[in-house]
Amino acid sequence: MNPELADEAPAPAPIRRLQESLINRIAAGEIIHRPASALKELLENSLDAGATTIRVTVKDGGLKFLQIQDNGCGIRQSDLPILAERFTTSKLSTFSDLSKLTTYGFRGEALASISHVAHLSVVTKTRTSACAYKVHYSDGKLVPAQRGQSEEPKPCAGNDGTTITIENLFFNTPTRLSALRNTSEEYARILDVLTKYAIHNSKVSFTCKKAGSPSPDLSTPSASTTRHAIKMLYGPSIEKDLLQVTVNENTNNEESWSSEVYLTNVNYQGKKTIFLLFINSRLVESSRIKRAIENVYTGVLPKGAAPFVYLSLRIDPQSVDVNVHPTKKEVHFLNEEEITVQICNTLQAKLAEQSQSRVFEYQTLLTGGIETSSQRNDKKRKDVPTETQTANDEDQENEHASGSGPKKIYSHHKVRTSLKDRTLDSMFPVVNPSQIGKEPTDPNSEAQPQARSRDVKESECFLTSVNQLRSRIAKGKHKLLTEILEKHTFVGIVDVNRCLSLIQYSTKLYLVNHGALAEELFYQLGLRQFGDLSRLKLEPPPSLRVLVKIAVDAEEISEETTLSKSDIVDRIVETLQSRRSMLSEYFSLNISEDGLVQSLPLILRDYTPNLDKLPLFLMRLGPQVNWMSETDCFESFLRELAYFYVPGPIISDDSVSTTTEQETDEDLAGSKAERWQIQHILLPAMRRYLAAPKSLLDRDVVQIASLPDLYKVFERC
Repeated sequence: MNPELADEAPAPAPIRRLQESLINRIAAGEIIHRPASALKELLENSLDAGATTIRVTVKDGGLKFLQIQDNGCGIRQSDLPILAERFTTSKLSTFSDLSKLTTYGFRGEALASISHVAHLSVVTKTRTSACAYKVHYSDGKLVPAQRGQSEEPKPCAGNDGTTITIENLFFNTPTRLSALRNTSEEYARILDVLTKYAIHNSKVSFTCKKAGSPSPDLSTPSASTTRHAIKMLYGPSIEKDLLQVTVNENTNNEESWSSEVYLTNVNYQGKKTIFLLFINSRLVESSRIKRAIENVYTGVLPKGAAPFVYLSLRIDPQSVDVNVHPTKKEVHFLNEEEITVQICNTLQAKLAEQSQSRVFEYQTLLTGGIETSSQRNDKKRKDVPTETQTANDEDQENEHASGSGPKKIYSHHKVRTSLKDRTLDSMFPVVNPSQIGKEPTDPNSEAQPQARSRDVKESECFLTSVNQLRSRIAKGKHKLLTEILEKHTFVGIVDVNRCLSLIQYSTKLYLVNHGALAEELFYQLGLRQFGDLSRLKLEPPPSLRVLVKIAVDAEEISEETTLSKSDIVDRIVETLQSRRSMLSEYFSLNISEDGLVQSLPLILRDYTPNLDKLPLFLMRLGPQVNWMSETDCFESFLRELAYFYVPGPIISDDSVSTTTEQETDEDLAGSKAERWQIQHILLPAMRRYLAAPKSLLDRDVVQIASLPDLYKVFERC
């Protein structure tokens, strides 16, 4: 060997023991990847503490400020000095405890890791302690809030539970911080984590908002259901196509398991697969299970379509190994392949039952398949005629073939109805139900409501808030939908209790929710007549307190409130009494000094709301109206007033869906009166005044048939 080369060979580097602070910072980087992962750890701690309400506040995507507040059991004062040290936990004491673990956390690394990469403060109070305590942590140890102060826990005011605040996350790791500059993306990840946990923990109330924002971006009620949570967080389009499946294998051995699955049927076609997997209530990821479920849908969904699947799998804790990933996002369990196959087979059988009948919606045709007036003028109406062809089809075709008439119009483009045609109703006197029993003076009384009604003129108002609300309606107007409602032909009421009616426009048939349309109409009419509403006098005037008490007694009081029903009634009555002059001036809602409701606002002439809803309306004015902000106050009050005016019974759909033979003559007369008001007052008013917003297209106006498309179907038969 050349001695010169031997001298140049590097000497082995010495092995050193790393400093404790460096070890902790490296470990923190493995657990806390971004603000969303920090929130996930804190969220699981809150759920382990038995919290029923969790509030999250975020600033700059959680990098500047991230706070989570819960009403759980809290932390004892004696445990605060070691709270942020590594491997301090209340979840287990021996290694064998891992095999029967039922909590989210167990290692005791979350708060320790956060304290090494951020400024951490905790305010906590147990139910037995007289006050709350506040502490600050850095590098796993207690530190004073300011220099010169003591580091011991300081007594302070606070509610039962724990509030953890993280500030300046990754302040001492500039490389990690520079990679997370997109605060909008980080906030979206936080919302995604909260959404998934809110679906699985539907009995817990979750709230998330940005710091300084008056309204939350995510809010769920407590004591809800999984289906309702999916509807609130992922939208009604998923909920209406949702199926529920339960798969289990209950045996006496340790390999027993059960699962609950919420999945969309073949009618839902998303752009991206939404897969939520919880194993023993722990949010995890499994590419193997996800691929297996996606394969179930490949045979029933078209190419490019994706499903929504929420899977909650419960396995004996002794069969699950949760200690395989630093962030616990992956777990291993016994018989994974067999369990996956059994779940997929059950889902495939359920989808096969539903795929025999499919629902095809024409919603896209409504927004893109209707020509504008300029396009129709350019084509000189050669495709879709607007006049009714009432003559005999054969005579018309002969006339067109001779060349003496206009260009031939094919049968599948003819509009089959017209408002100018005589209908069956026009052959009988149409009498207002309030005048039943009186002799009609004019046999052509169909025109009486229109002749007797007056134009609803827009009141003159100089309030900036009202003008902003009016301009908001004008900007949100959907031209094509408004045109459909203006020129529609009423076909009939499908279901009064479910507020469903059929209307026709041109060669298309639409199923509309006349309740949702009426609610928007009454809101716009109330805003249109702001400060100049007519009055509907009540004789004799009922007591405000009695009406509110009736509604409050019918409601279930939340366990979170400390107020009794009588206290709630007093607060609502006091709120309305203190603002009765404003209610009278702006909304024509007159309440006397001694608490009598003398008159209600009359939004539409000849239309009388269901006064059975009056107690509910007055009760909702207390908590549902934002009395602190002028714009929000006017908008929320008019929304509640519009909800009061919507036709329909006060009871739920489930209780009215099955009609009995015990309906009285009074009930039948009320149903006929309601049908008369919908057809002869509400729908004509929508033609004249409703500026339809685009939001009605989500599920309240749906095209169910098109004459040209029906001809194509029959041609293929």
